[in-house]
Amino acid sequence: MPHTHPSPEKVYENLDKLENAGTAQSAEYRQDAVEVLADLEVDVEVRQEIADRLDNANHLMTLNNVDGEDSY
Repeated sequence: MPHTHPSPEKVYENLDKLENAGTAQSAEYRQDAVEVLADLEVDVEVRQEIADRLDNANHLMTLNNVDGEDSY
């Protein structure tokens, strides 16, 4: 089955741009990352680096979207 996602290197680079990406672009970058993470043909170390960067981006997004008036 052919790969339909961008190269793992490109996905890794794109995850670094999430903070400045618009909503649609951010969603596309995240979807590409999920597809690479699910591709068992991609080296496990590369997938781990992408997972770590995606996790960091998600954490930053959470911090940026929560303000003092929100309650959970």
